[in-house]
Amino acid sequence: MKGHFYRRGCKCKKKKKCTCGSRWAFLVDIGIDPLTGKRKQKGKGGFKTKQEAESAAAALIYEVEQGLYVEETNQTFSDFSKEWLTIYKDSKDVKPGTIRVRLHEIDKLMPYFAQLKLKDITRKSYQDALNDLKEQGYSDSTMDGIHRTGRMIFRKALELELIKKDPTEFAYLKKAKKTIEQLEEEEVPKYLEKEELALFLKTAKNHGLEHDYLMFLILSYTGIRVGELVALKWKDIDFINHTISITKTYYNPSNNTLEYMLVTPKTKRSRRKIIVDEDVIKTLLEHKEAQEKVIEQLGDAYYNKDFIFAKMERQYGYPIVIKTVQNRMARLLRLSGLNPELTPHSLRHTHTSLLAEAGVALEQIMDRLGHSDDQITKDVYLHVTQEMKKEASQKFAQLMRSLD
Repeated sequence: MKGHFYRRGCKCKKKKKCTCGSRWAFLVDIGIDPLTGKRKQKGKGGFKTKQEAESAAAALIYEVEQGLYVEETNQTFSDFSKEWLTIYKDSKDVKPGTIRVRLHEIDKLMPYFAQLKLKDITRKSYQDALNDLKEQGYSDSTMDGIHRTGRMIFRKALELELIKKDPTEFAYLKKAKKTIEQLEEEEVPKYLEKEELALFLKTAKNHGLEHDYLMFLILSYTGIRVGELVALKWKDIDFINHTISITKTYYNPSNNTLEYMLVTPKTKRSRRKIIVDEDVIKTLLEHKEAQEKVIEQLGDAYYNKDFIFAKMERQYGYPIVIKTVQNRMARLLRLSGLNPELTPHSLRHTHTSLLAEAGVALEQIMDRLGHSDDQITKDVYLHVTQEMKKEASQKFAQLMRSLD
């Protein structure tokens, strides 16, 4: 390959020896430009000696000849992260909520890398950024997300041959070490005991607003997510076989009734068919009959898209927003004198606890909830089964004492 070596900016051209302190540089051919047909050249300077420049040039020529050469991009992290997000959206079945999370995680990395060129971000600078974010108090789960997004961005840049090295390759996350006291104080997710659930549902039936009893009956008896509940349509109900099919979830971060979206469930395991109790089916049928009368009265004024939990005042027929379910539960908790910190998601944990108490295996519970692996569900299950084991031990001791 053609090329030459020279002192860049040397002012001693007519002298035998350079005294101006200029450094050595090289310029070598690296192939032909496919667009112009002209030769492409690559140069680099800043070498103290000609020998150093020759060694660097030889290494570059070797990379070119072996097909290992990568011409690193001058793109900044800010510019490429936007490009990556487009690729990410187009190459995967990504939900809008996931995109929002990725944008949030990219924003956390921006203060460190925004205007830096991708090729100039080193392993040390990336690790320093992770360490600094952790020191700011972000949780382990938040840090996992930030690092996961960072890895995806730089791996895509490496795959596209925009950089030679992935600065995230050997990065690690600092984990906060918990004291024995902290471990002992860790709480199991809040849920209702069976007597409390019975009281809650009784309150919903006697004092609930429109939809309340059916909403919370389904959440309690199936363990489905609130977004899955709001997205339910009548075609998802099999009245003969007593099943509810979960095929979609509701997405509406603005809580604007008219701007909802139906998206695929959280995970592949989330697509499932749940067998439900006869009481649930009976209550659904009663609701369906009442809803059909309203539809008949309103006619074209009703937005009829088959939603079970449809609005019956203003914006008739549109699915209710998740915020409505949350507000309704808070109201019923106050009326029943139960823990006001509970949320609709607590009913998912309640369903887990009652199944565990009934002797249902963890694997079956996971399948019903649409989980492949969930630590919170495991924690609730373990807590309940441990309490059952304690109770069994106490009963055995009492039996033995009764023999004295």
